[in-house]
Amino acid sequence: MNKEFYEYIFQKHQKTEAVPSNKEIAGWALGLIRILYPEQSKSFFYSIHDIEVEVKALEIKLKEIMDSTRACAECNNEQTARAFFNQVPELYRILNTDISSILSGDPAAKTEFEIIRAYPGFYAISFYRIAHALLKLDVPLLPRILTEFAHSKTGIDIHPGATIGEYLYIDHGTGIVIGETSEIGCHVKLYQGVTLGALSVEKTMASKKRHPTVKDHVVIYSGATILGGDTIIGENSIIGGNVWLTKSVPPGSVVYHETQFKVVERKL
Repeated sequence: MNKEFYEYIFQKHQKTEAVPSNKEIAGWALGLIRILYPEQSKSFFYSIHDIEVEVKALEIKLKEIMDSTRACAECNNEQTARAFFNQVPELYRILNTDISSILSGDPAAKTEFEIIRAYPGFYAISFYRIAHALLKLDVPLLPRILTEFAHSKTGIDIHPGATIGEYLYIDHGTGIVIGETSEIGCHVKLYQGVTLGALSVEKTMASKKRHPTVKDHVVIYSGATILGGDTIIGENSIIGGNVWLTKSVPPGSVVYHETQFKVVERKL
């Protein structure tokens, strides 16, 4: 590489502020999750005051992260951080509905402890719920960093802009993709490999609804691909495995991929 190239890279470094790593930003979210769910933590609090101190420290840390990323120069980051933590009790309530849904829906799940500690679905949902709350407060950049961190750990890709109701049940989860403008109702079950995507990825559609709407009490089995902003899956529907769907289905539908196969007896 020539000297001019090194000079270009050097100048670029001079113009870039030092910011926390993605791992450090994700560590902030993990700190909050571990306060809410000590099943994930080795820490022990000896008083309510200790918890209050730790939560306040996380609030200050959030402000510092927003300050250092400089993603929003005109935002009041202190006020935004306070507003986020005022929502934490409601965030905790919704996360508990997700745990309840997994516990009641998965025969393999024995305890809430097991779900909180070991289930990748709950891990991804936790990060999504935090990221979505931040996005609703117009916090830029950080929500995407958080959901992509969870994506890297679980293989579950949930855009922070997606709107997801209570009692979400993700089973196994690997390969799930939920696009930015997806709308998911309450008591929805998603299995591995499900895609809620867009029919088109043109940049001109950035401000339009590009991803499906899934109503309440819908089950979508593994490998199903549902595309398009006008596609609506009616409540109480079942979408079978490997289905490719680009149009709406009415409530109570059962959609499945019919495979023709023949069994040939082998002579030994």
